[in-house]
Amino acid sequence: MLTIVMPVYNERATLRRAVERVLAVEFPLPCELMLVDDGSTDGCLETVKDFVEAGDVRIVEQPHNEGKGAALRRGIAEAGGDLMTVLDADLEYDPEDFLPMLDAVLIEDARVVYGKRSFGGHAAYSFWYVLGNKFLAFWASFLYDAWLSDIETCLKIAPTELWREMSLESSGFGIEAEVTGKFLRRGERIFEVPITYRARGREEGKKLQWTDGVAALWILLRIRLFGS
Repeated sequence: MLTIVMPVYNERATLRRAVERVLAVEFPLPCELMLVDDGSTDGCLETVKDFVEAGDVRIVEQPHNEGKGAALRRGIAEAGGDLMTVLDADLEYDPEDFLPMLDAVLIEDARVVYGKRSFGGHAAYSFWYVLGNKFLAFWASFLYDAWLSDIETCLKIAPTELWREMSLESSGFGIEAEVTGKFLRRGERIFEVPITYRARGREEGKKLQWTDGVAALWILLRIRLFGS
């Protein structure tokens, strides 16, 4: 079974559509969709109440807002599938892209699979966002003697037990760098599959800051040197 963990924080405008898109996908294995609400205050969970009552969606609630990393760590602890992945509720990613990623796992025996975003003019958040993303991928590749194109992608599939063994610590957006650093530090080779991507702007709720990129650089270096 595949568990899809969807961290949620004040996504009333997009959450229902995000859930509908996941439920419309014909997965090649049983799938559990888990929403981890990180202390939302906009009533977004009310928009998917019917899916919860029908048993299509499972909700786990954090007592208060702690950040995406904390929500992901809670999802890892609660996941019931043998495989686990993450999907944001902001409609930037298409859940249909899980299908070729799962092919890499089920057919090509890949253990860790990342969805590699293309940053065309229609998709890029900004020049500096794309440049920063590419530099982070270069930095990780350099530190760990690997070759990666996109480490900040949300779509990452791996065995649930592997997610748990990494003992993740980050609470905020640094979780993405920590996940990649710990995968690579453990000797995992990351299989990348091209996916579609539509970045949203700050007026639509984009939460990343430039300081998150700086923190990611340090997290990758720290894990490479000290292992945690």
